[in-house]
Amino acid sequence: MPETWYKVDNVAKLFLASLNRRDPRVFRISCTLNETVDPDTLARALEQTARDLPHFQVTLHRGLFWHYLEASDKQPVPVPETQQPCAAIYGPDQKNALLYRVSYYGTRINVEMFHALTDGNGGLVFLKCLVHNYLQLRHPDALENVPRDEGASAADMTQNSYSKFYAARPAAPETDPAAKRRVCRLRGARLPLDQTQFFEAHLSAKAVLAKARAMGVSLTSYLAAAQMLAVWREAPALERGRAVAVGLPVNLRNYFPSDTARNFFNTVRVAHIFTGDETLEALAVEFDAKLRAALTEDRIKARMDGFERFERIPGVRPVPLPIKNWVVAACNWYEARKVTLTISNMGRITVPEAIRPYVGGFSAFCSTPNLFTTVCSYGDDLVLGTASAYRSTNVLKNFYRALADAGLEITLYATEVQS
Repeated sequence: MPETWYKVDNVAKLFLASLNRRDPRVFRISCTLNETVDPDTLARALEQTARDLPHFQVTLHRGLFWHYLEASDKQPVPVPETQQPCAAIYGPDQKNALLYRVSYYGTRINVEMFHALTDGNGGLVFLKCLVHNYLQLRHPDALENVPRDEGASAADMTQNSYSKFYAARPAAPETDPAAKRRVCRLRGARLPLDQTQFFEAHLSAKAVLAKARAMGVSLTSYLAAAQMLAVWREAPALERGRAVAVGLPVNLRNYFPSDTARNFFNTVRVAHIFTGDETLEALAVEFDAKLRAALTEDRIKARMDGFERFERIPGVRPVPLPIKNWVVAACNWYEARKVTLTISNMGRITVPEAIRPYVGGFSAFCSTPNLFTTVCSYGDDLVLGTASAYRSTNVLKNFYRALADAGLEITLYATEVQS
């Protein structure tokens, strides 16, 4: 690593201030192989990956004014999958530990990361490197000389891109009246014992894209509109005049020349006030137009500065960390109330052609106190990984039923929970 320690970025500070037992701020990205995982080979591949990507080999520490990450010589060890997805990685009982976990089950390799360390893009870089190293060790004759996709330097990968690209741009004004309306919140009892239930839906990427293109919208807009309708159908009568708002994380590497493996994303919101006459097609078209407006380069860059602006307020830096955490947690609580549900589209995942025959697919989840769907695809396999903190599954039932009624074939898996 170019440095032995560095401060966490401002998004990481938000995660650290707001993590709890219900939402430990952990995400999981998994790769399913076309063969059973060999634990010994995976252990050797993980050792190699730790050498290849040293910026992930850090521990988190608490200073007087900030948290910081410090280089560590701890050796990561893969473990059999025994915990539910996205179990806590950092907390009072997990100090001085690496901020990621690698587990395996059958043909699946899981990488779980504390969100203060990196975002989904960085997690995917790590997983693809690990899978590449594993398959090269497992099949040396066929894959020994196959290069990896990623080639960024350690300095580039540890860059704090929020700070590098901060330009003190004025905040972008909100122009959508629906986004200013009070937001409809998901109601109902939450699962006991701070549990989360995870649903993994597999669909044909080509079939879903065809549905979206027939409406003239993106895949994200099609799926988001279907989820908004599913929420509205379960909303109490007194809340049906409120806006249903979807939060959508945006990869800022698409807007700035950054190869960082740290956090570098923002979140936009798209909202709609239902009248009861909406069709899926009309809602998807409206959603797509609002999303495109929110994703213009000027608006994204203006929103990006928001994460860094608070840190640069005169007098903030010398404020003790507990006070900063309280303020950040309060701001996060307020912002979270502006979102009904979250959808994160990681896009199409690719691997070098030579290892495609060995890879069956990818999937992803993110911990949440509400409802969070992570979308990714590999080949024709489109995977919707949804985490839900609620006892009731009616919203998801409405969502999957709408997709099935549209003629889409769905294969659905779900984790068990204690009642």
